Amino acid sequence: MTNVIIAGIGQTPVNEQWDVSLRELAFQAMEAAMQDAGGLRPNALYVGNMLAAALSRQAQLGVLLADFAGLHGIEAATIEAAGASAAMALRVGYLAVSSGQVDAALVLGVEKLSDQVPAEVEHAMAMASDADYEAEQGLTLTAQAALLAQRYFHEFDVPQYALAGFPLTAHANGAHNPNAMFRKAVKPETYAKAGIVSAPLNMFDVAPHADGAAALLLTRAELLPSKFAHPLVEITGSSAVSDTLALHDRPDPLAFNAARLSVERACKQAGIQPGDADFFELFDAFSIYSALSLEAAGFSERGEGWKWAQNGALAPDGELPIATLGGLKARGFPGGATGAYQVAEAALQLRGQAGGAQVNGAKIGLVQSLGGPAATAVTHVLRTVED
Repeated sequence: MTNVIIAGIGQTPVNEQWDVSLRELAFQAMEAAMQDAGGLRPNALYVGNMLAAALSRQAQLGVLLADFAGLHGIEAATIEAAGASAAMALRVGYLAVSSGQVDAALVLGVEKLSDQVPAEVEHAMAMASDADYEAEQGLTLTAQAALLAQRYFHEFDVPQYALAGFPLTAHANGAHNPNAMFRKAVKPETYAKAGIVSAPLNMFDVAPHADGAAALLLTRAELLPSKFAHPLVEITGSSAVSDTLALHDRPDPLAFNAARLSVERACKQAGIQPGDADFFELFDAFSIYSALSLEAAGFSERGEGWKWAQNGALAPDGELPIATLGGLKARGFPGGATGAYQVAEAALQLRGQAGGAQVNGAKIGLVQSLGGPAATAVTHVLRTVED
């Protein structure tokens, strides 16, 4: 299958953006991506969004945003896969461009959460779980993650602050990201004193919900000019895998099997092993997800993913950099838009444009987004295009 080029990226700051509408937020990222791609215009738009229908009372985002951006007459659709919505939209865009049916696809992730009170947002987020057997019983995604953490700590005899290194790493990296919601490093003692959100997860173990939009303009190499304004990045592997929606339907809730399979399949397509990646943009909506994702991707044995969070191994100059521009924890968690941010940030790394969080010599990036606790897992392998 033909490799697909990420010709342009665009991002808005992640924050509570009270004065900007959903369509305006989306347009900012779309316009930035098209400008970054040298003015290339798409003939398809794929929008990754989870909650616009519930929180903004707006469906048909593909049509709405294509019209608002002046992209009349193009193919346009909205893709929903909970927190992996934008990653799944990228998967759709990748398949469309690589097949030759679409010459240039604009992939957009957008989410506007601040228009509703936090309780309403938490309720809407719970739609990513089983409505009848989880959400209806009052189980939120945060409480669900806390139950996973409790089980993990009990089953593997994990120390009390074993997960601290994940948010500490994210916040240290987020300090170098101009689009991050939180741009300040956190001290270990600050983590230890933080209030509990849902035991054993404290405030720093839970990524903050926020507004944001990020866009990626995809095309094929032969359709680009020989000289381009910035280094190019290509997608060499792509995979989406599903698991049971309800955690209680899995033989082992601590095994993120969809995450494992999606890494295996994306890496096989790209012709690499996970360990060949220079960094891993994982889905750290909750600190426990980081540990379980590292185990699923094969970077550690079962029950030992938390050990990566010790002694700087995950820092930009460490053995396995993660959340290199702050991850969900420091950049903020814009719901279904997250996957587009992850890939845009990975592209900046591979271009050598990640500033103070740059991973030196980065050539291959592994990016994974999750819908719920890995009910959906979408993984992409990115590589710098060599001259």
